[in-house]
Amino acid sequence: MTAKADRPYDIVVYGATGYTGRLVAEYLAHHYQGKGPKWAMAGRSAAKLAEVRDLIGAPADTPLITANSDDPASMKALAESTRVVVTTVGPYQLYGEPLLKACVEAGTDYADLCGEPAWMRQMIDQYHEAAKASGARIAFSSGFDSIPFDLGVFMLQKEAKARHGSPAPRVKGRVRGMQGTFSGGTAASLTETMKAVAKNPKLIAILQSPFGLTPGFEGPSQPLGLVPEYEESEGKWAAPFIMATINTKNVHRTNFLLGHPYGADFKYDEMVLTSAGEVGQKLAHGMTEMLKNPFGAKPPKPGEGPSKEERENGFYDVLFIGEWPDGKTIRYGVKGRYDPGYGSTSRMIAETGIALLNCKAEGGISLPGALLGEALVKRLQDHAEITFAVEE
Repeated sequence: MTAKADRPYDIVVYGATGYTGRLVAEYLAHHYQGKGPKWAMAGRSAAKLAEVRDLIGAPADTPLITANSDDPASMKALAESTRVVVTTVGPYQLYGEPLLKACVEAGTDYADLCGEPAWMRQMIDQYHEAAKASGARIAFSSGFDSIPFDLGVFMLQKEAKARHGSPAPRVKGRVRGMQGTFSGGTAASLTETMKAVAKNPKLIAILQSPFGLTPGFEGPSQPLGLVPEYEESEGKWAAPFIMATINTKNVHRTNFLLGHPYGADFKYDEMVLTSAGEVGQKLAHGMTEMLKNPFGAKPPKPGEGPSKEERENGFYDVLFIGEWPDGKTIRYGVKGRYDPGYGSTSRMIAETGIALLNCKAEGGISLPGALLGEALVKRLQDHAEITFAVEE
């Protein structure tokens, strides 16, 4: 096996012919043309890869790698050819393990877009120690789930310690505004998770617990954010947030992996702000009902996604409020241009891949917040049009 420093590629985008993978490849081709990492596109079909390469305007000599998760030898060859793999091929519980296993064995760093907590926990139990031994840094959830939330809390707590001398024991994540669509991949992941739970009811406990991704550690009882409530400080109603299930687990895992810098008694929840008065209350209750069937009668199919115009017009704005028992508070905002599920996510995972090239953290099954912290915040501010800032 080639030493990491001598491998032909810095980054390989696996799934480059899929909807999101193509956006990642396009971003690398245009944003880092001739001045960035040595990168390649990988997928099942050489013909399709060539077609996508030309479609996105990548250089004609961009390397193309044929690999398929059904073929372990191709996964091994892929992992051994590069320092970092960025994979957009989900649902990960169907297609993810062969590549993750190959990266762990080859000591190759890896970033994905996984928001499937039951599978993530299975991978942690199975491969975390092996990844520590090989030095492979595995960054789950390197997109909208859960970078803005994982890093938003990380940065708020850094600021909390600087200003008040201690981390905020309670943080609220509140989505103030968001425009964008769900991906076909997100819908498929949810469907597969439900099937997995039907086969193995033990997974229910992992899905229900905010500490489902912190094996051996169970923190205090958490506010669940499952019923609409009036937020006094914001003068608005708040409704449950569909991505809270995965984001809260990831925030607690980062705290756990870093040795509990937020405190072992840390409490965190996420909700969406609506508006004031009766209108806001009705909206909050309506959103709660919608969560019973978030994708409607015709969920998007994997590989489908919004138009370029829809991606360009999307945005998100998330507020984090840190609270102390004596009444002190701190407010921190994370705002992103482009729709969260695609336009911004493709930039986030690409920048995570690049940040991993300079990462000094130890190996293991981890998350962008725990592995990269401020280094990734800086990259996202400089390159991905995402802002992180204290709000006075």
